[in-house]
Amino acid sequence: MSAGRLIAGIGLRPDTSEADIAECLDRALAAAGLAQAALPRIATLAARSSEPGLLALAKARQAELVAIPDEALKGFEASCATRSTRIASLYGVGSVAEAAALAAAGPGGVLIQPRIATARVTCALARAAS
Repeated sequence: MSAGRLIAGIGLRPDTSEADIAECLDRALAAAGLAQAALPRIATLAARSSEPGLLALAKARQAELVAIPDEALKGFEASCATRSTRIASLYGVGSVAEAAALAAAGPGGVLIQPRIATARVTCALARAAS
């Protein structure tokens, strides 16, 4: 993989456990060939950033948790590789996980792992340009 910081974008339902979030994240990292990679940032919707399971995961992984305002996600619709009709109707973007990862990656960030979904969590990976 190229240089740049790795960011996980997470979409989740309220009251999702740390274990459920970790399982989805680990599946995304493995799918991208990054199972042992350092993960400096985790990004999610601002409304979900205080979820206990997500806070616990960020602490356990020593990752910065970035809260992305709903309206900021919409600018990344064209860059999303997957699309959920339900999520698009709620947030104006096809994938919260992909848009959050790209938003936190900043200008020049690229999606390196499209959304992976489990029953309660979605996860996508992006890499910052530097």
